[in-house]
Amino acid sequence: MPKASIRDKGLREALPRRLFFARRLRQNPLHHWFSLDSNGNAMKSILLALALISTVAHATEDTEQNPCDAVENDVQTLACSAYGKTAAEQLLSENLQSLNERLQTRYGSDKAQLNDITAKIKAAQQLWQKQRDADCAIAAFPAKPGSEAYKIAENDCMAQVSDDRSEFLESIGQE
Repeated sequence: MPKASIRDKGLREALPRRLFFARRLRQNPLHHWFSLDSNGNAMKSILLALALISTVAHATEDTEQNPCDAVENDVQTLACSAYGKTAAEQLLSENLQSLNERLQTRYGSDKAQLNDITAKIKAAQQLWQKQRDADCAIAAFPAKPGSEAYKIAENDCMAQVSDDRSEFLESIGQE
């Protein structure tokens, strides 16, 4: 994921100055922007606009912070990869639970068949977890185990493999 450069930040900070001031011609000195008429209407308009902008900006903020929204350094990349892994594992757990519910609905009247398919799914899931762990250790191999790079690569791999498994489990038992 590309990182923001210091140059990008400087451009964002300089933008308001460019909008309000004509640097070369000095046409828009600061006092012209805040001059008031006899009733103070200009200042009221500016304050109202600022209040509306800040209210809208606050209202659009997510209540749940996603660490992947503004990744700019290695610490944030690690947090994003951990978040992705956790989200993928949560979805996998939900899809496994949903599969068990579908099987219960379909085979609930035949306990022997339900127990048989449930045991097979449980065994397959345990084998899949071992395979996932081994594959992700290989995928993260070039990095030193325990390093941030290793954890990021491992988290990303586990998220991807868990997403794939989640889709597979979701497809089982669909009518």
